[in-house]
Amino acid sequence: MTEASPLSMVPARGHAVPNKNRPSVLSFPYDESILQFIAKNYPHTTIHDWNNWNWQIKHSIDSADRLKEIFGEFHENVIRSLPEDHLPFRITPYFSSLLSRLSPNHPLFRTVVPAKEELITTPGEMIDPLCEAEITPVPHIVHRYPDRVLFTVTGFCAAYCRYCTRSHMVSQQNKCHVSIRSWDRAIEYIRINNCIRDVLISGGDPLTLSDSGIEYLLSRIRAIPHVEIIRIGTKIPVVLPMRITRSLVNIIKKYHPVMMSLHFSHPDELSIEAREACNRLADGGIPLGSQSVLLKGVNDQVEIFKKLNHELLKVRVRPYYIYQCDPIPGSAHFRTEIKKGIDIINGLTGYTSGYAVPHFVIDAPGGGGKIPILPYAIKSTNKEGVTLINYEGKEYIYPEKFSNNLEI
Repeated sequence: MTEASPLSMVPARGHAVPNKNRPSVLSFPYDESILQFIAKNYPHTTIHDWNNWNWQIKHSIDSADRLKEIFGEFHENVIRSLPEDHLPFRITPYFSSLLSRLSPNHPLFRTVVPAKEELITTPGEMIDPLCEAEITPVPHIVHRYPDRVLFTVTGFCAAYCRYCTRSHMVSQQNKCHVSIRSWDRAIEYIRINNCIRDVLISGGDPLTLSDSGIEYLLSRIRAIPHVEIIRIGTKIPVVLPMRITRSLVNIIKKYHPVMMSLHFSHPDELSIEAREACNRLADGGIPLGSQSVLLKGVNDQVEIFKKLNHELLKVRVRPYYIYQCDPIPGSAHFRTEIKKGIDIINGLTGYTSGYAVPHFVIDAPGGGGKIPILPYAIKSTNKEGVTLINYEGKEYIYPEKFSNNLEI
């Protein structure tokens, strides 16, 4: 259901305007092309249905045939049938409508459409490159750093990034079957460990849970005296912005301080709808940061990151991290050389405001945690890869040997 409001919105290019002649329903502002997209691909669907996030998930694209119906034949490299236990394929109607506004060869297609290159594993790639399974004391808790934990509350996402670090988790058949009992066991682990002052709720995407599920988690974590900060990691404002309802924001703000890490990859993701979602969260007093993954052929240019970061700041999202793409199986076509990330940071530093310059980090393969790529962080480079030094002075190797032939 959409939310009641004294005013509704009608589409306008670039912004929304009030319309007092329409029913009292608060809609997201939307690009006028949405109506044509709905009429063509989701006939008999109203704009009120469209703005219902549950409707969006129920009607998501999850097959090559449906992708072909919407976008035609130009994606010849699509995996027609995903192997068992492979990373799932899901695109929300909203995000598919955003893609329809772009050129057919726009790089954002590659971030969500399964390509045949995913089936090619190159040296150094691992199913669980961050070794999270080794530091999981109870189900759903990853305890890598002394004072904070990652709480993976679901394996479900509204859209699956094709370079997902946790593809090993979200590809499991039981990824969505998370019980309150298993949550409670994880919350009890946080409660009995007084060293934990910071909890990052992640997944999957935690904002795909119901309002009551989100409140259940936030209320119980906030009741633990030694937890100072709660963070939520999500891509929902990018792929399903209508999930950011007023009621959701009101729930989250009850448990401040709550911060949120968003995942933007490209400036063209900052649609009218995505901007509305970010502004709603910021208006709720939720500090927002963006964590972008450096992707070959998608955003590996200084000017792309400069534009992205400028647009993020305009909706009160602080560019926080640029991640080197993790070496999961089938990721070689996305991964750049580490030097590319350093060049992007150098191209931003001094040429734009400091707020628009994020940290470039590698989540060290083997479980070393996030290592900022600064002059002291790289010890050496050889045929095995780049040797990195983490915050404890320990060494980890990031593989940088790429096959010259990624043909199938």
